Amino acid sequence: MNTITTTNFNFPGQKSVYRGKVREVYNINDELLVMVATDRLSAFDVVLPKGIPYKGQILNQIATKFMELTSDIVPNWLIATPDPNVAVGHLCKPFKVEMVIRGYVSGHAAREYAAGKRILCGVTMPEGLKENDKFPTPIITPTTKADNGSHDEDISREAILENGIVSEEDYLTLEKHTRALYQRGTEIAASRGLILVDTKYEFGKTKDGKIVLIDEIHTPDSSRYFYADGYQERQDRGEEQKQLSKEFVRRWLIENGFQGKDGQQIPDMTDQYIETVSDRYIELYENILGENFTKADISNINERIEKNVLHYLNSF
Repeated sequence: MNTITTTNFNFPGQKSVYRGKVREVYNINDELLVMVATDRLSAFDVVLPKGIPYKGQILNQIATKFMELTSDIVPNWLIATPDPNVAVGHLCKPFKVEMVIRGYVSGHAAREYAAGKRILCGVTMPEGLKENDKFPTPIITPTTKADNGSHDEDISREAILENGIVSEEDYLTLEKHTRALYQRGTEIAASRGLILVDTKYEFGKTKDGKIVLIDEIHTPDSSRYFYADGYQERQDRGEEQKQLSKEFVRRWLIENGFQGKDGQQIPDMTDQYIETVSDRYIELYENILGENFTKADISNINERIEKNVLHYLNSF
């Protein structure tokens, strides 16, 4: 199946292109950003060698929907979505941190906890918890925003302020926005029979100094969801939770000897396995948004995107 794993557009007024792990961002006249969600899949800060059909469309449409559903509590960068894989928004200067918030002992937090650590990013985790238990109160565990090819690193609030990465005034705003977004996301997830376990947010400043939400929000790449039905029973029995996130990809990689460490080889991703990953992402979309997924025409994705973006820019 056709996928989009790289782009090479040349839009009117284009100043530069930033290529992230999954998204490619085009600067238009230092005013707009055209963000293309590719079908690339990253895990452990490594981009895997094959694209996943419809993944970019799924991420873009989930993020767009949640931007709309949270714009009343936190302003965001989004202006329009001229293509299923594309979002257009205001040019912002990103903060050099990602705001991770965790409601449960899962994923990275669970791995650290199992290793005996009780402090994560300067935040103390209570004793007596087991994997996937709920924290008494959600904790914010920031990471540095790594340059492409580098690993994000855990960092404490204190270190962020001491090193001048973010001013104290701005950081308090980021924390406030993070908690408000997580609360709204938790409520929306609950209405769909899901638990928003953990997630991350990225913020930036507009030219006039306004702090806004940027990038993605509540997607399966940036968030972890559990099915609410049977959650407590599974915890009581010590069973794994039924979840909606790309954690299943991480688990598959770990089982096949890969965690992004030096010297490790990425396992072969067969066409059959890629199809199962695509199906899981569609399942994620339909459960998270509570609506059926409509596949876009992928016969020539690059041509479709270029045509739709040019039409938008010419009418802007």
